[in-house]
Amino acid sequence: MLKVEDLKVHFPIKKGLLSKTVGKVHAVDGVNFELKAGETLGIVGESGCGKTTTGMATINLLKPTSGRVLYQGRDMASLDKQELRDLCKEMQIIFQDPYSSLNPRMVVRRILGDPMRLHGIARGKELDERVDYLMEKVGLTPEQAGRYPHEFSGGQRQRIGIARALTLKPKVIIGDEPVSALDVSIQAQIVNLLIDLQKEFGLSYVIIAHDLAVVEYLCDRIAVMYLGKVVEMTDYKNLYTCPKHPYTQALLSAVPSSHPNVEKTRILLEGDVPSPINPPSGCSFHPRCPKRMEICEKVRPEIKETGTGHTVACHLY
Repeated sequence: MLKVEDLKVHFPIKKGLLSKTVGKVHAVDGVNFELKAGETLGIVGESGCGKTTTGMATINLLKPTSGRVLYQGRDMASLDKQELRDLCKEMQIIFQDPYSSLNPRMVVRRILGDPMRLHGIARGKELDERVDYLMEKVGLTPEQAGRYPHEFSGGQRQRIGIARALTLKPKVIIGDEPVSALDVSIQAQIVNLLIDLQKEFGLSYVIIAHDLAVVEYLCDRIAVMYLGKVVEMTDYKNLYTCPKHPYTQALLSAVPSSHPNVEKTRILLEGDVPSPINPPSGCSFHPRCPKRMEICEKVRPEIKETGTGHTVACHLY
């Protein structure tokens, strides 16, 4: 469905009266991944690693600095305005914040109806029936479609956001931390809703998250990002039972154990995350890595396959 090749997104830093470019932020610095039909790919990492920027660039909400994003073999950069408009119907996004992502001046019926009207999918009575159908699919009632967003709870607003992503009958949905702003009790409901909708409509997901428990439950494969790069990718079973990259091992060691009698050895990393304005040479993780070697400071590791479908960027392998 989707193929991302060497995706880079750099933001210029400007200073002075003439707004002279004095540097750039390497938000995404060479990301590669593929998404198959009906698959859920998770992208995890700590705040500021480039997860959300990757998702935004994947669906053309941000223009990539370089690299390619191919949807069903078509390079999105080569499409004209009308072709991109048509592509919008097949790729949608669920935003992180259910409070700021809905227009407070529109009732829900208009929030869900406008996309279908603008793209010519439905009008009149058919549009109203489609809105009622989507409201029921996400666990709300058609009567609630006449309300404004402020009249709903956070979980209900996120359900509306999910319904809005479904209005144009997409094939791929990017979920930008779709449950992180919700209470834990509501998170499980939304995750189960996403799974049910995927089975019913044959959707493919890219789920961006920092909650490893949510990703383990929801995703088929997981990509771990650090400072704008993917450092490890494999299926969820391999990642949680046999993590290869030292950064992935440190991430998983911080997840609390679900069993009170099981103690985990916490891996404490040194220092802070380097600035994406001036990333380190060689391996970007080497200043904090407990297993660093001399080569790590000079040579950037390539992504290599260490097992069936298990890739890692580390000189240890």
